[in-house]
Amino acid sequence: MKDKFSCTILQSEALTKYLLETSAYPREHETLKELRNASAEKYQQLSAMNVPADEGQFISLLLKVMNAKKTIEVGVFTGYSLLVTALALPHDAKIVAIDPDREAYETGLPYIEKAGVAHKIQFIDSDAKTAMNGFIDNGEEGTFDFAFVDADKENYVNYHEQLLKLVKLGGIIAYDNTLWSGTVALVDEELSQEWIDRIGEHRINLRKLNTFLAADSRIELAHLSIGDGLTLCRRVK
Repeated sequence: MKDKFSCTILQSEALTKYLLETSAYPREHETLKELRNASAEKYQQLSAMNVPADEGQFISLLLKVMNAKKTIEVGVFTGYSLLVTALALPHDAKIVAIDPDREAYETGLPYIEKAGVAHKIQFIDSDAKTAMNGFIDNGEEGTFDFAFVDADKENYVNYHEQLLKLVKLGGIIAYDNTLWSGTVALVDEELSQEWIDRIGEHRINLRKLNTFLAADSRIELAHLSIGDGLTLCRRVK
């Protein structure tokens, strides 16, 4: 067990530092670096809600390999993963970004504008369920290439049902934080009350999600040990 809860499953801080400084930070877009620093300055430890730079690097590469042009992001915070996506997609792409916290989004907006990609983004200040139902009702089922979910963990399963309607056959839904700092593997009986309080109920929600997705015949599944755990679901039905 790690000595502290952190938004990475790597057990060694030295290895995390090596990975970021050797491979991720040298290739990080300057506006991403600026957004990451601004988030840390304003939100301190909460800035870890953004994806780490190595995960952003992976998402960018995946989107380019997919030739994605229309994506949806559920949960934005200050927009690091949103800016990663906007930089990776072509000029005429569209990204729907949903989050009820406009203030956090506006923290990152100047860097999105500086990067010249704000025209790709439709930000919706709303809860995700209402916003996605709006797209379904508007006839946009099966039109999204990619979805990225980094939001309220207790609703991931509910969002999955909506996103299976919105994402096209062959498209990908990505769920963030699905290993929850590695704590999903801990045995309940061996946890102290202190650790239970530190890791919260999200560990239980994510274990339920992982079991649910593993049994879902509508998707192909890849559960990756990157960042804090990233689950990729390719829609096949």
